[in-house]
Amino acid sequence: MPYRRLPNTDAARIRALETALNNEEFSNINNLPFSLNLRQKIEFFLPRFKTAITNSQCARDKQNVNSRKYAEYTRKAKLYISHFLQVLNFTIARGELKPVARTFYGIDENDTKLPSLVSDQDLLEWGAKVITGEQERTRNGGGNPVYSPSIALVKVNYENFKQAYAAQKQFQQNSARCSAEVAQYRGEADEYILTLWNEIEAHYADLEDEEIRRQKCEHFGLVYVFRKGEKEEIKRKKEAERITLKLPF
Repeated sequence: MPYRRLPNTDAARIRALETALNNEEFSNINNLPFSLNLRQKIEFFLPRFKTAITNSQCARDKQNVNSRKYAEYTRKAKLYISHFLQVLNFTIARGELKPVARTFYGIDENDTKLPSLVSDQDLLEWGAKVITGEQERTRNGGGNPVYSPSIALVKVNYENFKQAYAAQKQFQQNSARCSAEVAQYRGEADEYILTLWNEIEAHYADLEDEEIRRQKCEHFGLVYVFRKGEKEEIKRKKEAERITLKLPF
């Protein structure tokens, strides 16, 4: 006897439930191979499960769309912040600004190394330091503004990144929440399918012909998988039975 293969994807779960619910034999309620109570539970559950899957996919799509924008804003923010600090170092090296100017940006006076801008938190931290530091320095007579890039351009790109970062975090939270909801419904779907298939098999258990019994169950969505050589063995058995029936006794 082949073994049952329970669905392992959401599409397969929905197909298994819909196949049983939408079967044409529902025209006669007495022909149902499973309980009416189970049918009503599945009819109530299925739309909610499908809606949860749709919402989860929509949340992932929005996150993916924003990810491309977010990646570009991250790249440009990193570029402008690092270029600004490089130009600051060049300006100090040329003697146009004193080394003490670095302290306005949260950098040691004699530290010529660029800070790490690898993580989002690095960008958020150093973008804020650069913008605040440039404003403080120029306001307190610490020399002329740095140009190419100007702090205005740095600020525009930093704010774009900051907004995209906040949006991405929100999209990630929405996606995680929707995925968790689908996972919860998925467990319920598996329980319904298991109960459904058990009831269907029990309904047809009295049929003597194994193949007919299996076909009846498959008609309501059950999926069977044959082990290696099992189909051939069933064929040989049926052929032997056919020959036996023809023999005169």
